[in-house]
Amino acid sequence: MMNVNPIGYMDSGVGGLTVVKEALRQLPNESVVFLGDQGRLPYGPRDANEVRRFSEQIARFELQFDIKMFVIACNTATAAALPDLQAKMDIPVVGVIAPGSRAAVSATKNHQIAVLATDGTTKSGAYPEMIAQMDAKAGVVGLGCPDFVPLVESGKYLKPVAQTIVDAGLDPLATSQVDTVVLGCTHYPLLAPQIQRFFGKGVTLIDAGKETVKTITALLDYYQLASPRKGRPNRYFTTGSVVDFNQLAAEWMPEEHVSAQAVAVSELEAQI
Repeated sequence: MMNVNPIGYMDSGVGGLTVVKEALRQLPNESVVFLGDQGRLPYGPRDANEVRRFSEQIARFELQFDIKMFVIACNTATAAALPDLQAKMDIPVVGVIAPGSRAAVSATKNHQIAVLATDGTTKSGAYPEMIAQMDAKAGVVGLGCPDFVPLVESGKYLKPVAQTIVDAGLDPLATSQVDTVVLGCTHYPLLAPQIQRFFGKGVTLIDAGKETVKTITALLDYYQLASPRKGRPNRYFTTGSVVDFNQLAAEWMPEEHVSAQAVAVSELEAQI
């Protein structure tokens, strides 16, 4: 059964738009409902139970738009909430950790993988556990990069200071032997040039968000949910500043003409 209903996406901020942008490119017939929870950013330092509650609130909010799939376009929220939401929701729920792990295992030649992520994702151990299931020989080092999300959300990721901040954050990996690096936060692809410059051309960067779109495509086919035509208009929401959201979205997705709507945190909290 073909289904023109939209796909729902969530993130702690605007980083999840890197997933949406790739989805719009690969799946042009699919409509989008996206909520960036900028009003409660960042998720990384928060307790996992709190992140789980926020994620469920956003999922319930988006269900009012008859979404046919829910994509947790946030690594921290995936680590905290994916199994819970998969059990509670009657539609497919997709996270970003398994697709990113699978791509890293496929790319590495020496089985040495680094995962750059928020402190919450790093502490969860979700990536090392997932990668170990796929490659028992893999050595995985996780590195929390708490300064990266604010760097992107502030719009400073294109300024010279970005390289300085990235170099400082990645310094613990300066002598590592990793040949593959997972960008384990959907904000981090915006810093890919600086990260690549730090590691050098011989290291492969894995965009977990981009890999997730492959999983979305497979599930649309499996559940026969793919849309034969463009259905509803794309809708974007933020719990933070609409002006800031639209400005960043215009830089990243100039072809999309994003005009976000504001959602009060109190409205989300009323969902559960």
